[in-house]
Amino acid sequence: MTARHILVVDDEPDIRELVREILEDEGYTVSTAESGEAARKARRARRPDLILLDIWMEDVDGISLLREWSEGADLPCPVIMMSGHGTVETAVEATRLGAYDFIEKPISLAKLLLTIERAFESEKLHRENVGLRRQVQLVLEPVGRSPAMEQLREQARKIAQHTSWVLIDGEPGTGKGTFARYIHEQSQRRDGPFVEIAVGSISEVNSAAELFGHEDGEKIHYGRLEQANGGTLCISDIADMDMQTQTRLLSVFQTNSFTRLGGDEDVEVDLRLIATTQCNLEEEVAAGRFRDDLFYHLNVVPLHIPALRKHADDVHDLLNFYIDYFVNNEMLAYRHFSVAAQNRLRTYEWPGNVRELKNLVQRLLILGSGEEIGIDEIEQSISRLATPSTGQGTVPQAYDLPLREAREQFEKNYLEHQLSAAGGSVGKLAKRVGMERTHLYRKLRALGIDHKKGAE
Repeated sequence: MTARHILVVDDEPDIRELVREILEDEGYTVSTAESGEAARKARRARRPDLILLDIWMEDVDGISLLREWSEGADLPCPVIMMSGHGTVETAVEATRLGAYDFIEKPISLAKLLLTIERAFESEKLHRENVGLRRQVQLVLEPVGRSPAMEQLREQARKIAQHTSWVLIDGEPGTGKGTFARYIHEQSQRRDGPFVEIAVGSISEVNSAAELFGHEDGEKIHYGRLEQANGGTLCISDIADMDMQTQTRLLSVFQTNSFTRLGGDEDVEVDLRLIATTQCNLEEEVAAGRFRDDLFYHLNVVPLHIPALRKHADDVHDLLNFYIDYFVNNEMLAYRHFSVAAQNRLRTYEWPGNVRELKNLVQRLLILGSGEEIGIDEIEQSISRLATPSTGQGTVPQAYDLPLREAREQFEKNYLEHQLSAAGGSVGKLAKRVGMERTHLYRKLRALGIDHKKGAE
């Protein structure tokens, strides 16, 4: 893991050098800046993990810099203010702008090191809390005792000990993101950040900026690559990434550096990339929609997550896990599955995989009554996934699925209907639905629609 990088900003050379030497002895990497303008340049050259910022400097004072860096967003890292002439008003203003702490000069090195250590601990806790809130499910280790799951965990632990990039594939809802986080937690980068980005959730216009960041005058937006420096970046839906961004990402693998959009200086990074996909990337390469060289870099250590129906023995453990989770974290009333209900769910196909099972448990705890969940309640719940008649044909009603999956199911049926009406012509389909053809091809591929069959 890359040593944490601290930027020391102070116009007194003796203080800068003393602090630098002490911090380097503690194992940190240190950059120094003698003025506000030099601090701006240092932040542009490399994203710091923490900033020690003097308040009184000749060109730009520390409070003004702090206000500039916090404008419109949270500070990109903890900032510890330093001053020999601080006032209560100054300390209050620094805190209001997001500074972690305020240290008076002459500096006590013991207090400085302790404050830095606590700042990093606080930042890590904040990062973990934000990450956990964003997760669909809070699983620290993939659940299940089947031979398949035991083998997968063993593979993941072996992969974690190496530094190569990783490709995880599997159907939607199988737990690819859970395994990505598990690999990170088992690796030497576990103390570094784990940053996630879903290509499918951002537009092609914004994807490069989200990944690589951008510069606008003195303002710097750090992208996910810099946010993940020293840790792991997980890119989901990587098959949806446009070719230009793929090329830029490949360059990161080859040079360990990149240039922000709007910038002209290289930024060095040290991170591991884990990519996930529900597509067959070899087919995407053959079709010319995914770079073969990027695929070969990713596919050095692939990990395939099987569908839940392939390891149905784990259904029992998953049901118990999610009952405990929702009872403990959402204060839902405890209920248990009867033996007959568990057996029925072990034979169920689970088209939505683990994610569908989680949603089923949550719904049964919220809407059901009685301590036991019986076979009748199970049959009623899973039958809602069937396709009811509306009198005007059949319309799928996937009420048990999350919004994103329900939307995907609707889009799939909608596009299949429109493709049939267009006689299998993607060109005519693009006009009918008002989509650009390249984006439409990507959408058809993501939804598993074979447009060639529509032309037969």
